[in-house]
Amino acid sequence: MQKLKNYIYGEWVEGTGNGVPLYNAVTGEQVAVSDTEGLNFEQALDYGRTVGYKNLSSMTFYDRGEMLKKVALYLLERKKKYYDLSYKTGATHVDSWVDIEGGFGTFFTYSGLAKRMLPNTSFWVDGDTQKISANGTFLGTHILTPSEGVSVQINAYNFPVWGMLEKLSTSLLAGVPSIVKPSPFGSYLTNAVFQDMIESGVLPEGAVQLVCGEPGNILDYIQDGDSVLFTGSATTGRKLKSLPSVAGNAVRFNMEADSLNCSILGLDAKPGTPEFDLFIKEVRNEMTTKAGQKCTAIRRIIVPEHLIGDVQNALSKALDQTKIGNPLSRETKMGSLVGRQQYEEVLRKVNILKSETELVYDGKHELVDANYDNGAFMSPKLFLNDKPFEKNISHDVEAFGPVSTLMPYKDAEEAAALAKRGKGSLVGSIVSHDENFIAETSWKMASQHGRIFVLNRDNAKESTGHGSPLPTLMHGGPGRAGGGEEMGGLSGLHFFLQKTAIQGSPDVLKAITKIYQQGAEKKFSDKHPFQKYFEEVEVGDSLETAGRTVTDADIVNFSNVSWDHFYAHTDATSLTGTIFDKTVAHGYFILSAAAGLFVSGKKGPVIANYGLEECSFFKPVYAGDTITVYLTAKEKVNRGVKGRNIPSGVVKWLVEVVNQRDEVVCVATILTLVAKQSPFIDLTVKNVQKILSGLTESTPALWGKMSPQQMIEHLDQALLVSLGEPEADKCFTPEEHLEKWQDSLYNHRAMPKDFTAPFLPQDGSLPELTHKNLESAKQAFTDNLKRFVVYYKENPQAEHMNFVFGKLNKEMWELMHKKHFTHHFEQFGLI
Repeated sequence: MQKLKNYIYGEWVEGTGNGVPLYNAVTGEQVAVSDTEGLNFEQALDYGRTVGYKNLSSMTFYDRGEMLKKVALYLLERKKKYYDLSYKTGATHVDSWVDIEGGFGTFFTYSGLAKRMLPNTSFWVDGDTQKISANGTFLGTHILTPSEGVSVQINAYNFPVWGMLEKLSTSLLAGVPSIVKPSPFGSYLTNAVFQDMIESGVLPEGAVQLVCGEPGNILDYIQDGDSVLFTGSATTGRKLKSLPSVAGNAVRFNMEADSLNCSILGLDAKPGTPEFDLFIKEVRNEMTTKAGQKCTAIRRIIVPEHLIGDVQNALSKALDQTKIGNPLSRETKMGSLVGRQQYEEVLRKVNILKSETELVYDGKHELVDANYDNGAFMSPKLFLNDKPFEKNISHDVEAFGPVSTLMPYKDAEEAAALAKRGKGSLVGSIVSHDENFIAETSWKMASQHGRIFVLNRDNAKESTGHGSPLPTLMHGGPGRAGGGEEMGGLSGLHFFLQKTAIQGSPDVLKAITKIYQQGAEKKFSDKHPFQKYFEEVEVGDSLETAGRTVTDADIVNFSNVSWDHFYAHTDATSLTGTIFDKTVAHGYFILSAAAGLFVSGKKGPVIANYGLEECSFFKPVYAGDTITVYLTAKEKVNRGVKGRNIPSGVVKWLVEVVNQRDEVVCVATILTLVAKQSPFIDLTVKNVQKILSGLTESTPALWGKMSPQQMIEHLDQALLVSLGEPEADKCFTPEEHLEKWQDSLYNHRAMPKDFTAPFLPQDGSLPELTHKNLESAKQAFTDNLKRFVVYYKENPQAEHMNFVFGKLNKEMWELMHKKHFTHHFEQFGLI
């Protein structure tokens, strides 16, 4: 029988005890054994704090985001084997998709957030700079840095993959190493995914460790700076939180616990309305998805008192139609609980609920390709609490399975009151088309809920459902739900980051934050900032423009072009009692005129205006005033690009407009997309000739079998094909992969050295030489390069077939040749 290994201090380690046997929830057969006996938890924690912290915290947020994406892609390619294991936990294909690919999706989401919104530094500047002195020589701001410690993540059994990855997505992105401790039940699935994460080679040493079984005394070794993330019962969570090692030290503790979530049917949602049907479907799904083993499942069904019978009948019929059984069967819509132990626990809670409320539905389903004796199957159970303000059992006891309770209400006030009797929930939902009812109920129940989900006919098609936590929104809830906050977009990182106030002069803050601060030293040079590639731009790079005197004609013309005829710009007779002495220039004209002064008209690395973050106007500008602009590189933001976009970054520029009296009249922050410097050669004939001057018959190849002349003739043939001489007769790349291959022309990744050209002889032989010597081959090659440049100037819309990339236009052929030439010139050590 397979004994699951643990991954600690960089090694796969097997426990020394008998361990906990793990069973197939469908057949009852033993699957594996989890065992943590004999592990040195103190060493594991120390390894994370030292090796793991050093490696992760030194990475930038941008690079950590790229790391998450690479891991997710690696796992996605291997997903089939995870599904095969997930079925053994009793999960259907849909259940498994939520767990497995939902987990991968969380990594992808956080990777995207990092690339769009986080800096390419190992720290994060939080909020605006505060001016805390009269003359602006003393400023303050905040930075966020990874807390120096290790995060111990204790997960529940219901989501073996998502439960791990949703916590790792924030801790790893924040730069904090983690020790993952899944529940033993289903841990064979967690173990398989974790093995592949390590095998990918993407994660730095010490970033993650895995304790696959009982936690032992691991929390005894928690110390200042460490953190604990717990998902499970509130009782267990409170015990862990009160441990001396946790309570007595500066240990961050996040708990996501019990939750008696509710769903409220609106007073307007009568039978026959779309909302009534949506409500029945949503409740049925939440009772049966993962066999009700979800912390977000609907446990309390709050319904207008006159609709109780209608809802009970409709829901019973829907549950009758839900096929239960072996998850491998296509007929099955609900699988089993994760094991017999969990079955007995749910049954115990069902019996407690029976003591005070009536069981009105207990469908005796025939199982599909399974039996009740071997597996942990339970039919859905629906209770009725006819007096929910008197009978409290429904608000106190959570049966963590396909179990829910109906309860009546009279009005919005009562509906919200019942929702809050759960004493803190992860999610509550309202199904209604009455906006007033929705608003009133939401406001009143919000204090006791982490998330409120509203469903109606307007959003049903795109809704993700009551029970689906999303990476961009907070997952957690107050009170009984634990008071925790996981995910929530970038706010989910704050749990793992230390916030520190920084005070100093503008130059000091610029040096620390890598963001230009007003009043800091500017760096002027002869080269226009817009002529610098992203890598060349430095924070503080500045430009002082010439002056421009504003005229009455400017104001009139801008009014006519913009259609902005606001009286202050056009009617001098209406200015009495205003702040203006005479007709004033439009604020947006001042900003436009500023752009006219600082923009470089010459083509350069700046690709486009990316946006305007902030803009303030401080003093009016009148005809006769002269404005001058100071443009300063304020901040650089790396960004990922996909598809056919030029690799680029965002540069934020501080624009300061002053008048002839040196008074600041306007301050704005504009954003530009700035191209990154290409690692590939320029296609100019002069540049290529210069490179080729170093190539001789005796120049050795650093890889491959080509001679210098064969290489030149190979490149020459590629040029001729791009001119249609001859037209390539086919593309060897399958149609379904062609777009991806064409997109790759736009990135800055080099061509692979081991790529076998499909159009060359399969025996590895090379075409016969066509020129008498290397020099004549060089001459023909440069002549054809000149023809290529002229041809696409005269025929800019021309397209010709490439053997690998398909039909290419002018831009794509240029990109292909740049990569291709660079690849072979590097092959012979020429560049």
